[in-house]
Amino acid sequence: MFTPKTLSFLRSLKRNNDRAWFHARRDQYDTHVRAPMAAVVERLAADFRTAAPEFDADVKTSLFRPWRDTRFSSNKAPLKTVVAARFPNRTLGRMNGAGLYFEVAPDWVWIGGGVWDPDTSQLHAIREHIAANHRELDAIVRSAAFKKAGGIKGDRLTRVPRGFPREHPAAHYLHFKQFMGIREESGTFATSPDFYKQLLATFKLFVPLCRFLNEPLLAQPRNDQKRGIFY
Repeated sequence: MFTPKTLSFLRSLKRNNDRAWFHARRDQYDTHVRAPMAAVVERLAADFRTAAPEFDADVKTSLFRPWRDTRFSSNKAPLKTVVAARFPNRTLGRMNGAGLYFEVAPDWVWIGGGVWDPDTSQLHAIREHIAANHRELDAIVRSAAFKKAGGIKGDRLTRVPRGFPREHPAAHYLHFKQFMGIREESGTFATSPDFYKQLLATFKLFVPLCRFLNEPLLAQPRNDQKRGIFY
């Protein structure tokens, strides 16, 4: 679905991150970047019906816009130099909980599943869930396939958070502020013949982690569900 022309366009965009340059080549972007990504999302929408029915894959809502929000950034480059899509839990919504994500750049492909930025209440709920069910989390992230993909990652505290004993058997996980499964490949991985097969297989690998992280959030009253998006 993605081709060398996809990577070539993104590489050129990185060198020419300018509105006028982009508008003059919008047809190339639509053909070589957006169309292949939309095709992947549509195919995932069909496969998610059985592989991950609680995750939403829709071209209108899953694809990220090419424009950057520069209002609060010192970097005023107007355009993103990657193409990306997210797949949130249907019940929690687009700005909530653990979900799936992938992006394609000239030099890398990044596939992920988990929670990136939970608010304080969600992070506490997730930690309480981990403390009570750490063996279940162990079984997910210590499987050979999960570790081969890269293992669980995220920013961490230097100490076990307040409210949990230092010697807690889940102390290793309780240090985390983010909980993510991440697979990183070279940019040319997106153009390989089995890219879609590998993408779907990786998402299937990360779905159990997302389900585990979302369990305590789905149990919260609806008005307590705030922000905790993966991406």
